[in-house]
Amino acid sequence: MQKEKQILENNIQVALQRDQIYLEDAIDIREIKNLKLANQLLKLRRRKKQELDRQIQMQNIQAQTESNTQAAQAAAMADMQKQQGIAESKVMINKSQLEYDLAKLEREAAIKKELMQFEFDLNIQLKQMDLQVINDKEKYKEDRKDKRTKIQATQQSELIEQRKANTGPKDFESAGNDVLGGFGLESFEPK
Repeated sequence: MQKEKQILENNIQVALQRDQIYLEDAIDIREIKNLKLANQLLKLRRRKKQELDRQIQMQNIQAQTESNTQAAQAAAMADMQKQQGIAESKVMINKSQLEYDLAKLEREAAIKKELMQFEFDLNIQLKQMDLQVINDKEKYKEDRKDKRTKIQATQQSELIEQRKANTGPKDFESAGNDVLGGFGLESFEPK
């Protein structure tokens, strides 16, 4: 019986060292006088401890899984927010670029419009100057023609008078008309 009690005590010590039972269980088992009953209780408490340890381990695994899942979800959410921020930044940059390009095109269009208007105004001025030159040229021609016609009419009148009066030939070149820029044609006569 002493040997069986020693075996039971060794089993209790081993179970305690391996953390298969609690210290309270060891105390309870040692108080039982019936060795067979004490061994049965030792087996029962070891199974309960194993079951409890398994449950605690499962709960820890579940808690760890939930923690990992939450961490993964938080990381995914943070990444999604980061990507969304990047996308919004890109949209804002593109919008700014489009606004800049549009403003640039509008400035270029305004400058081209001003240049075209300036060119149009210059062309109108050139046309008006050309027309003025043509008009002045025509006026000068008409004035010269009028002068020639007047001279011709005067000469014909005098010729008609000469025939009527039966007088000698008349010289139509006048001395006043021979002056060019301050000197007369008489200086060109032979000497």
